[in-house]
Amino acid sequence: MDAKRGEPWMEDGNVVLITVESPTAFRVHRSVMARHSEVFDSMFLLPQTGTDAASTMDGCPIVPMWDSPLELSNLIFALYDGVHFSSERLEDFFYLAGILRLATKYFIAKLRVQAIKHLSQTWGYTLKLHDEMVEAALKSALVDGLSYPRVHPLHVVALCKELNVRVLLPCAVYFMSLYPIDDLLRADHPKLVVQHPSRPSSSVGPHLREYTLMFQKRLDIILNFIRSFCGTRVATTTCLTKPACSEGFARLTSRLSRSWITRTGPLHYMLQAISDLADHPKGRVCDRCRSAFAQDVAALREKIWNELPAILGLPTWEEMIEIDLHG
Repeated sequence: MDAKRGEPWMEDGNVVLITVESPTAFRVHRSVMARHSEVFDSMFLLPQTGTDAASTMDGCPIVPMWDSPLELSNLIFALYDGVHFSSERLEDFFYLAGILRLATKYFIAKLRVQAIKHLSQTWGYTLKLHDEMVEAALKSALVDGLSYPRVHPLHVVALCKELNVRVLLPCAVYFMSLYPIDDLLRADHPKLVVQHPSRPSSSVGPHLREYTLMFQKRLDIILNFIRSFCGTRVATTTCLTKPACSEGFARLTSRLSRSWITRTGPLHYMLQAISDLADHPKGRVCDRCRSAFAQDVAALREKIWNELPAILGLPTWEEMIEIDLHG
């Protein structure tokens, strides 16, 4: 098979992997590859069929590979040297996507879990991780003209569904639902048009059901929060200035009803409501009412977060964590 040498090329390797796409050869050690993956182990035991069955390269048997040369190269380096994931640039996500794709394909459980755990620091499975991501997005500067997180949630959703990673889906779909459907259908966002061999699909079509369910639920959450949670709230039973505090909650409801837009994320919006109640010069409420409001908002946010998987018909957070993060 006519192929160019790729990296890594181990001079003392005893098998050559050659990609069918843009034929590129990688000389590796059978024992190293087989140690990490039973699929590789079985692959090396099978006789190669076809016109190249008896061919060798530098005295080593050839095994054809139906993978991207870049992804296969990155996987081999990861198996030999370990892997370090980052989230500084969009290319970091594409690198991780390629590793996760082949780790899933070749049943390399440890590497798959490592990639999922890194992604979960952004597309979290806890409310705390969600809040940290939003805080980072609000504070981070642009990199290569792209805001944080550098990757578009549509690409995260597409990758998760391609590779059956469920623990990241609720958060990723939640943030995908903040985008107008017209924008997603055009798929012309700067984060979606960057070309890369490991880029997931930029088509929202396969994910319209999840988008619609989360979009509608998100609007219901916001309206219920404004109209019911805040709109019917009165001073606490221990309040010493009940008329003033009840008026303060009425003013808060009025401000919230005027400030929300379709792209509002309710979980962060609720935190903003707590700050607004404390900081607004007019209609300020007493410490007791403010504290009770903050506690009730915190409980409501946790309840909403715990319900996110069910919106998409997924198992509970605990079940998905056990499946995806504990290998």
